[in-house]
Amino acid sequence: MGTYYDPLWIATGFAGWKRNRAEKIDALKSGLERGFSLVDTAELYQSEPLVAEAIRGSKRDELFLATKAWSNHLHRDALVKSLEKSLRRLGTTYVDLYQVHFPNGRVPITETMSAMEELVAKGEILAVGVSNFSLEQIEEANASLTKSQLASVQMPYNLTNRAIERDILPYCDQEGIAVMAYYPLAHGRLTGSDSRVRELTGKYSKTQSQLALRWLAQKRNVFPIPRASKRTHVEENAGASGWELAPQDATRLEELLK
Repeated sequence: MGTYYDPLWIATGFAGWKRNRAEKIDALKSGLERGFSLVDTAELYQSEPLVAEAIRGSKRDELFLATKAWSNHLHRDALVKSLEKSLRRLGTTYVDLYQVHFPNGRVPITETMSAMEELVAKGEILAVGVSNFSLEQIEEANASLTKSQLASVQMPYNLTNRAIERDILPYCDQEGIAVMAYYPLAHGRLTGSDSRVRELTGKYSKTQSQLALRWLAQKRNVFPIPRASKRTHVEENAGASGWELAPQDATRLEELLK
């Protein structure tokens, strides 16, 4: 489950106003009830406190919490402080995955990755990831880790945006790095009822959203993280699991929605 809502939410969040807060917490709880265990957030999103409230009472070792440090917090001391604040907001002593939200050309990747490994050694993070990096930056980040390996790369990826298939996806597949696919429903463009895919939605008795999420989830080491903002959306997303999209139908879906 993803917890990036929209720019207005972030802006008003900094001002202390969080509209539809209860609805968003309810959506996250709905996902937990349905077996979703991975929750992705970030210090920028203004959603870490909501995640904390939603997971309260859950068994921590059954959750996978991922958060991100913003690009102006990538020097060693700033990164350490950012994590401390995120841990307090999340109400936990560690996160399963800590990610660099965006690269910062003014901060050496080697410095950031060295700090990440310090945090791994302290047990405050279990794995290191990056987001919105180019292939060259991903390779440099991975090479900068001396005691571990990059665990994940978070990038936009969906049926209508397959740019990472050119270089990043093959590299991650080769190196065993997970791809966390954000915007898996293309900003809502894949949530409707496109007449071109009606045959497939009918064949599987699934919605277009569920087909799009299943297409991603069947790819090796790819984890779609659709936004969890409403209970009804999370319930629909849950319908993308527990079944298989036939290879020929996956190919057909690609052809129809390219």
